[in-house]
Amino acid sequence: MRRISTHVLDVVMGKPAAGIAVRLEKDENSAWTVVGNAATDMDGRFLALASNAGDGLYRLTFATGDYFGQLSRKTIYPEISITFRCAGEEHYHLPLLLSDNSYTTYRGS
Repeated sequence: MRRISTHVLDVVMGKPAAGIAVRLEKDENSAWTVVGNAATDMDGRFLALASNAGDGLYRLTFATGDYFGQLSRKTIYPEISITFRCAGEEHYHLPLLLSDNSYTTYRGS
């Protein structure tokens, strides 16, 4: 069973980014199909966007513009998408480190 999870940290504020809408999609025959929708919890996490993900190409999209707008902050990234391949391992944790004008992601544990 392959689980896909994420968390978002607001590095400017030094705290988790709660309430960011996240969409998980899978590439099915060259078309993106929604697998799950969620919002990050108070700890900036969503622990089970998919609990039984099969092999394939996936995309996480974060609605960062809405998050920054609620905080009266401006950003050049109204949304951020991370495309990744799921193949073989049991857990895919993809954190997003976020600021108003930059972001970083990596494969977590």
